[in-house]
Amino acid sequence: MNNYHLFLLMHLRITLVLVDLDQIGRGSASSYKWKSHLQRLSSSVDQQTSLATCPRAAPCHTAVVNPTVFFDITVADKPFGQGLLQAVYKVPKTVENSHALSTGEKGFGYKWFCFHRIIQGILCQDGDFTCHNGTGGKSTIYGEKSEDENIILKHMDPGILSMANAGPNTNCSQLFICTAVTEWLDAKHVVFSKVKEGMNTAEAMKHSGSRNSKTSKKITITNCGQIYKFDLCSILTISPFLL
Repeated sequence: MNNYHLFLLMHLRITLVLVDLDQIGRGSASSYKWKSHLQRLSSSVDQQTSLATCPRAAPCHTAVVNPTVFFDITVADKPFGQGLLQAVYKVPKTVENSHALSTGEKGFGYKWFCFHRIIQGILCQDGDFTCHNGTGGKSTIYGEKSEDENIILKHMDPGILSMANAGPNTNCSQLFICTAVTEWLDAKHVVFSKVKEGMNTAEAMKHSGSRNSKTSKKITITNCGQIYKFDLCSILTISPFLL
């Protein structure tokens, strides 16, 4: 990337910031959409800025070892927040499955489905898009169920993402986000990701749960997908589709 491209990237970012502030200032209903888009694009620009003096990044179609995905969350159909999730490279098959569910590249996935289980102060669970009650789900690459790839990673911090299951080797699409240290789940569930940004969103979601794990409000993933390291042409080409 030369200095001219870097200048254009920063100019594009500043322009979007001004548009975003203008939308918010007028109280536009689309301000949340702009903010969500801006956050993702801003992250991409920051990554490109750090790479400006390095060799050109690999094309977008190159496999990403530990991809970052975003989840946009609504509560009771109102915009609530966004989380960025960083995958763990030690479980590549589990990451591949979760990544495909986040992007919807197999024709189904997490988008527009609800968190069906929230245990206050412990975890938030999602991913049952077949039965919607915690009894279903589907793997994108292994059929209905898949084996435990690696259970040595620990539930050692809030923000850990792990695969929900009904016993050994019964992973599908259900996952949970830990909002506390949950060491009793170690060696029973496959840890595959962690919250990189937006842990405050997960922390706030727990207030919509209960001790019997039923959700008191509808909590939905309204959008999700991968955050890429774009070059200038990629940003200008793909950004209109993110609006």
